[in-house]
Amino acid sequence: MKERARELKAAAARADGESEVRAKIAEMAEPDRALAERLHALIAASAPALSPRTWYGMPAYALDGTVVCFFRPAEKFKTRYATFGFSDKASLDEGTMWPTDFAITTDLTAADEARIGALVAKAVS
Repeated sequence: MKERARELKAAAARADGESEVRAKIAEMAEPDRALAERLHALIAASAPALSPRTWYGMPAYALDGTVVCFFRPAEKFKTRYATFGFSDKASLDEGTMWPTDFAITTDLTAADEARIGALVAKAVS
């Protein structure tokens, strides 16, 4: 019974996080909104183990309660491009130096989406 209660609590938290993230995305102006929606779908498909949640008021995705990746809209920070980043909890270590934040534009290609999907999958491995 305890295990089932934990499962139900986790499912409720995931549903709450999903609605929070969708609400934050809906508040965004274009083109950030379209980009955030694409990333949200891509992350859900690439790493179903990640739970959507907000982090500092931005869409983020967590594994066991710890944020692994996040979207930073351009408009919120008055920058010329949005960023998609990874926390130090992401398993992306590669040698002695590796990127953790990526500038992204609305002109994502299929190759860009494949790269993002692969990075997200690697981050949770």
